[in-house]
Amino acid sequence: MDVRKSGANPGVGLVLAAAVLWGTVGPAQVLASSPMTPAALGGWRLVAGGLVLAVCTVRPRRLRAFATRSMVRPLLICAFSTGLYQAAFLSSVARTGAALATVVALGIAPAATGVCARWLTGERMGAAWLAGTVAAVAGCALLLAPGNTRVDPFGLLLAVAAGFCYGLYTVFAKRTADAHPAAHLPTLSALTLLVGSLPLLPWMLGDLAPVRDGGTLALIGWLGVATTAVAYWLFTAGLSRVRATTAGTLSLAEPLAAALIGVFLLDERLTPSAWAGCALILAGMIITCLPPLPRRRSTAPTPGTVAPPDRDRHEVRA
Repeated sequence: MDVRKSGANPGVGLVLAAAVLWGTVGPAQVLASSPMTPAALGGWRLVAGGLVLAVCTVRPRRLRAFATRSMVRPLLICAFSTGLYQAAFLSSVARTGAALATVVALGIAPAATGVCARWLTGERMGAAWLAGTVAAVAGCALLLAPGNTRVDPFGLLLAVAAGFCYGLYTVFAKRTADAHPAAHLPTLSALTLLVGSLPLLPWMLGDLAPVRDGGTLALIGWLGVATTAVAYWLFTAGLSRVRATTAGTLSLAEPLAAALIGVFLLDERLTPSAWAGCALILAGMIITCLPPLPRRRSTAPTPGTVAPPDRDRHEVRA
C-alpha cells in the first residue's frame, strides 16, 4: 500500500533521519579503533540498543500482540536478519573501510528490498521508485570508481550479504505492520535486537577484555543508543507511513552521510566522480520522495461499496 499523498510525508523524514544516524556507524568504528572483533562489537551494539529501546517502548499490553503463532516467524526472521547484518557489516568495515562497506551494503539495499517485497508481498515498484533507485545506485557506483577506495573481495561479499539482510528486515517489518496493526513496531525492533544478539554471544563472551577500554565503551554507547535504539525507533515509525521499497531507497542517505562525515571529520578527500556520485544519490532520494501524479477518477465502485444497478452502469458507459 502506498501511503504517499499530495504534500509532505512525515515517514520520509523519519526514515532519512534513521539513515543519517546509521551513516555514522562506520566512521565511529574507524575513529574509535577498538580492538574488539566486529562480531563481538555487533553483539554488544544489539544488546545495548535493544535494552534501551525495550525500556522506552516495551509494555505488557504491547507484548501480548507478539504472543501469537503468526508473529513468531516474522520476529525470528527479523532477529536473524539483524544479527547477521551486524556481523557482516562491521566485518566488512574492518576489511574494506567505512566508506566502501557502507556504499556497497546500502547501495544494493534498494534492489534487495524491491526483490524481497515483490517476492513476499507482491508489492509493485512504480516509475518514480525505479528512476530514483537507478540514479542512487549509479551514484553508489561512482563512489566505488577506481581511485576512490581500496577493494577487498571478501569484504565486498560481506557488504552484499549485509545489504540483503537489510532488505529482508525492511520487508518483514513492513509486512508485520500491515498485517498486524496492533503490533507496535518499535517493540518489535527491541525484541529483534535482543534476540538477534544471541547468535553473537560466543564472540561477545570470548572478547570481554576490550569492554574495559574507555574508547570501546564510548563506541558501544554511541552505537547502542544513537545508531540502534534511536535509529530503529525512527525507522520503524517511518516504515509504517511509507512503502518498503521507498524505505529501501531512502536508506541510501546512509552512504551519503558516511561519505560526507569522512570528508569533514576524517579528513578524507573525494574525487570529482565521488562528488558526482553523492549528487546522484541525493537526486535519487528526491525523486523517490516525490508524491505520485494524481490518477484519473474511475467510475468503478470502490471495495466495500454496492455496485449500481445494470441500468445505471450502462448510463455511465454511454
